[in-house]
Amino acid sequence: MNGADMNPWADLKVALAGSIPAERLIDDPLRTLAYGSDASFYRLIPQLIVRVESEAELGEVLAQCHARRLSVTFRAAGTSLSGQAVTDSVLILLGRAWRSHQILDDGAAICLQPGVIGARANQLLAPYQRKIGPDPASINSCMIGGIAANNASGMCCGTAQNSYHTLRDIRVMLADGALLDTADPASVAAFKASHAELLAGLERLSAETRGNGPLADKIRHKYRLKNTTGYALNSLVDFHDGIEILKHLLIGSEGTLGFISSITYDTVVDETEKAAALAFFPDMQSTCRATIALKQAPVSAVELMDRAALRSVQDKPGMPEVLKSLPDGAAALLIDVRANSGEELEARMQAVHATLEGLKTLEPLVFTREVATYELYWKIRKGLFPAVGAVRDTGTTVVIEDVAFPVERLDEGVAALTEVFHKHGYPETILFGHALEGNLHFVFPQGFEKPGEVERYQALMDEVAQLVGVEYGGSLKAEHGTGRNMAPYVELEWGSDAYQLMWQIKALFDPDNLLNPEVILSRNPTLHLENLKPLPAADPLVDKCIECGFCEAVCPSKDLTLTPRQRIVVRRELARLDALGSSASEAERQRHDILLADYDYQGIETCAADGLCATQCPVGINTGDLVRGLRHERNLGQAGMARRIGRHFSGATRVARGALNVAGVGQAVLGERGMAVVSGGMRKLSGERLPQWTPSLPRAASIKVLERAAKRADAGRDKVVYLPSCATRVLGASRDDDEARSVMEITLALLDKAGFEAIIPAIPGHLCCGMAFASKGQFDEAEHKARELNRELLAASHNGRYPILCDTSPCSLHAREHLDERLSFQEPVAFAHDHLLSRLAIEPLDETVAVHVTCSSTRMGLADKFVALARVCAKEVVVPAEITCCGFAGDKGFTTPELNASALQGLAAQVASCSAGYSNSRTCEIGLSQHSGIPYRSVLSLLDRASRARVAEAAVSGA
Repeated sequence: MNGADMNPWADLKVALAGSIPAERLIDDPLRTLAYGSDASFYRLIPQLIVRVESEAELGEVLAQCHARRLSVTFRAAGTSLSGQAVTDSVLILLGRAWRSHQILDDGAAICLQPGVIGARANQLLAPYQRKIGPDPASINSCMIGGIAANNASGMCCGTAQNSYHTLRDIRVMLADGALLDTADPASVAAFKASHAELLAGLERLSAETRGNGPLADKIRHKYRLKNTTGYALNSLVDFHDGIEILKHLLIGSEGTLGFISSITYDTVVDETEKAAALAFFPDMQSTCRATIALKQAPVSAVELMDRAALRSVQDKPGMPEVLKSLPDGAAALLIDVRANSGEELEARMQAVHATLEGLKTLEPLVFTREVATYELYWKIRKGLFPAVGAVRDTGTTVVIEDVAFPVERLDEGVAALTEVFHKHGYPETILFGHALEGNLHFVFPQGFEKPGEVERYQALMDEVAQLVGVEYGGSLKAEHGTGRNMAPYVELEWGSDAYQLMWQIKALFDPDNLLNPEVILSRNPTLHLENLKPLPAADPLVDKCIECGFCEAVCPSKDLTLTPRQRIVVRRELARLDALGSSASEAERQRHDILLADYDYQGIETCAADGLCATQCPVGINTGDLVRGLRHERNLGQAGMARRIGRHFSGATRVARGALNVAGVGQAVLGERGMAVVSGGMRKLSGERLPQWTPSLPRAASIKVLERAAKRADAGRDKVVYLPSCATRVLGASRDDDEARSVMEITLALLDKAGFEAIIPAIPGHLCCGMAFASKGQFDEAEHKARELNRELLAASHNGRYPILCDTSPCSLHAREHLDERLSFQEPVAFAHDHLLSRLAIEPLDETVAVHVTCSSTRMGLADKFVALARVCAKEVVVPAEITCCGFAGDKGFTTPELNASALQGLAAQVASCSAGYSNSRTCEIGLSQHSGIPYRSVLSLLDRASRARVAEAAVSGA
């Protein structure tokens, strides 16, 4: 047997190398582990990962895999909860090229490629007051490919607006490489000619199914409920034509019948007026009765939460106090009402009150239209799954399943289900779900390491399957897709006739069973108990991670190296291998060493540590904290250097300004091309230790402007302490920008125009908030610089009497988190919006400008103010979509420039119509200028250009 026969995946990689670049053929231990994990509690490590960027590449992969009898699994975002996106064979990942869209019929429809995030689709449709029908809780992270492949629904979607029912057209590649676009008559005609046997087979199955009265009735009953167990058999009774049957069978097929290359949805109205109420009931029975009554009311959603569910979130910040005082056995309904006008909304709220009249509630039913409270109510509901994850014991996983009962039997079903959980020793289980559809999610922590745990879990699932699927005629999987956890129970729920029908469907599409095998259909009765994911303790900072992947959409390194979820996955595997100690095999030791070596770049060096992941994480994990800790361990030997720089910081910044002047001379002499060649060569010779020169590198700033400002005083003016960051003290204006002033000059001019006296702290050239040191893991020096700054700011502000304006957003956030609470820190956007606008006469510029909301601004909740400020100052404002953190990350734009380049892919095309861009971090603006083709400046420059002085109408609070 030759080498290729022994390792068909290596042979496959060689075969694909001629058509797919080597960097997109991935088989190293670190990335196959990291990229191969999804949100489920299963782990399979792919032998080869192929990142495809086109249908042609996909077709080549399928052909080569078919020739070698190798199975393939398709993956979009990997938020799937039931193991649909894991494999131990070939994993096909979607690259950036799969994110296109097309708005059709003035928003009545939208064509989406599978890599488009669900929330992005709704953002595109918002100007038309439309949205896609499916609205899963993971919509900010999950992609259209997964939404369609799992027939995901959600809070307000019900059964009428899921992918199956809002599908207009589909473009799909089958196992044999054939491509069908149902929106293209020529494609349909060609497919009918080439695949007549497949279409005839589907039409034959449809006729047989409709002719089988009991089976047809069962199918109609099952899809009266939410149901994603098995294949979409309703397509066989809903349609006669083979093309229509095919395209609807693809919905919910979990990648087992073909690859969805694009999907066209008929969109639904996005009602703009919204209100919500939390209704508390004394027991589950009365809660379910209220649900049944509300089925006929004009509501958008009714979400049920049992007492255990409410208890899991009652102590979180901002939660209503009433949650803590609810009696045992109580339950709640979150009732959401939407309309297109205030009058219509009011009428619908009154209809809900009338519907519930006579039903006892623990608190009066009160609707809120206040945005913050409305969002809080939904935050309670959406936080239930992760709430269990946050309190589980380290080493255990979180199981979430979703079943559906006939809604008229919901109260019986809930009682029976609760009894089953208690019987098998799961008293901590929480129940919640989309009550109008009889759809319940149950969530509980589960360990698999201790003796008897697997058997206990099996006994529980056996009884749940019997109860829901047989005794109540419900759905074992209502909206999360069948996956590996329920594949062994499909026949139990559906019966042998329907089950064999599903196998016939699979055989028609994929006779060799190469597309995502063991998902949906499996003849392995213990499949759900195999390949369970280990979750060992790795670090208290991240041990609560449930690997959901919600963080990935905002991560700047997601298209370059690893995401926060993937960084945690690898750290856990390293911890597991470490724990083996002397019992580790030679292969395990080698694997550990490879992972550790590769993690230095993949996990540590290319992490921006921006904290955006924490804003999306259901349990608030900031993976940047983990990375900073790892940098601390790695850089212990550099503590002395950090101390010397910190203690001589004025000198260090003078050296940096000198280097900028030298770079300017070099650019003038050599030109941009020559400078790029010389600096690139020097960087290479230094082992990548020297920073990368970039054409957008600015002039050196002059801090003499601070010395002049410090000498000015005006007792009649309101005072503000102005803290220029070390970045703005070093980095002046861009060389090729019409705005020739430094940020310090702009800030001081604007404060003067608005009637403020700027107080400059003592020794301004020496001050630093410490963030530059903390980001590199030099915590001791970071603390020293923070204490030093704290002392000087307390003196300058008279112990917090005067507010402090820092001209750089990331520094402002860091200072807020680490300095004295008496200090009132303001960053540029908030200060300008809240305290400068009212003092200035504004005349909007007749320009289109771009805005980059920095990661720190997002974390401080300033995105809306940022955009609002820009819209006051310019007639048109562009906020580039899906550009979150720019990846410059302080100095990484110089030391790891590929991170900045990757994070800003697609920016230039979105801002091509803009005269300039504006942000609130000088370093970020360098990278943004480099990759956008337009100059980026401080947002204070925009305000200064659009304003003139007038008599102050308001003073700064506390001044």
